[in-house]
Amino acid sequence: MILTRGARITGAVLSAVLAAMVLGWIVRDVRAAGEPQDLLRYWAGYTGSRPEGQPATLQADAVLLVVYVCAFLAALRSSVAASTLVVTGIVTFALRLPGVWTIGGSWMDGRYGDELRTRALVGTFVALGAGLALIVTGAAGRRQPAGSHEPRPTRPGQGAGVVAFLVFGASGVVMIAWEIRQFVTLPSELYPDWFIGGRVILTGLTAAPPGWSSMALAVSCLVVAWTALFRAVHARPLGMTAAGFLLVAGVCGIARAHHHRMVDHFGDLGAEQQLTVLTSVLFALAGATGLLALARRGFEDADGRDQEYGGYGYPQTDAQGYGYPQSGGPGYGYPQSGGPGYGYPQSGGPGYGYPQSGGPGYGYPQSGGPGHPQSGGPGNGHPPGGGAGSPPPPASPPPGW
Repeated sequence: MILTRGARITGAVLSAVLAAMVLGWIVRDVRAAGEPQDLLRYWAGYTGSRPEGQPATLQADAVLLVVYVCAFLAALRSSVAASTLVVTGIVTFALRLPGVWTIGGSWMDGRYGDELRTRALVGTFVALGAGLALIVTGAAGRRQPAGSHEPRPTRPGQGAGVVAFLVFGASGVVMIAWEIRQFVTLPSELYPDWFIGGRVILTGLTAAPPGWSSMALAVSCLVVAWTALFRAVHARPLGMTAAGFLLVAGVCGIARAHHHRMVDHFGDLGAEQQLTVLTSVLFALAGATGLLALARRGFEDADGRDQEYGGYGYPQTDAQGYGYPQSGGPGYGYPQSGGPGYGYPQSGGPGYGYPQSGGPGYGYPQSGGPGHPQSGGPGNGHPPGGGAGSPPPPASPPPGW
């Protein structure tokens, strides 16, 4: 299924609006921080990083900006535009929903001005509406391709699916393990703040609480791992989105560990601090590997079955190609039904080899056609009676010609 022209335009406009909103907040933070480097240090979580003005964004907003730009481009030209818009809408809704109660929370008093908080709250509702609109546009604006000239959605290849299952599955399990650790170690009165925001856990004005965003990313990774194993179409856009968040989180964690000299004194760290550094390395590697594995076009999805892009390998549909076509289109190899081919045709179309039914051919006719001694017609067969001078049947071409 691909998007209609109207759905593509609508999705591109919505993605552009969301990208412009995030870009506006990042520009505001760069000006408030004084230097871009100060904002980057704040995003990375350096201890003691104190920009001149309190930033409203976190590292996730930078990833969202890239996601919206990619969704804008995909809406205009990609064969997976429908899945991309739905995934972008779900991610937007999941990460912006906490702003409904955190922006107006009493713990935000004194950190941000009332005007800025009002702008953030209005922007949150606009983002939620745009996210829902993207989901509806991607789901309701689909149509069947009009012809073979239109590209079909592409599934991840078998190897890419296995790689995605391993890296995203491992990342999702590790994140859930850390959340269980937080639940066990944090006091019972503090854990709700970690998950839904509060006075103790400070977050950006437009950012989701750390526990909320961590669980959202963990669930996304597990969904990608499961669906990529079965090579679902939506595994590619969802996996690349989750990989972007993993990569940025891992790189920021490594930079933070290096800044605090945790890498240089890794052997002197406690077990939990060592696991924290290793987790950052895992996320960075998993994000980079996931992006590389899922960025390839993979296989086209045609009529609910997979076909390798370009028609080479083992096409499962009746597109012309080389390999083993499964239905009646022309191909080379072992056609299974009545399309013409070379090798061992199974039914009555003309061919060379050993026809199984009464169509004309060369070899050993099985019944009643011309050349059979029972039919009385002339032919090139080899009658059982051993007719004198009957030429031997010509050798059939090797399979695959």
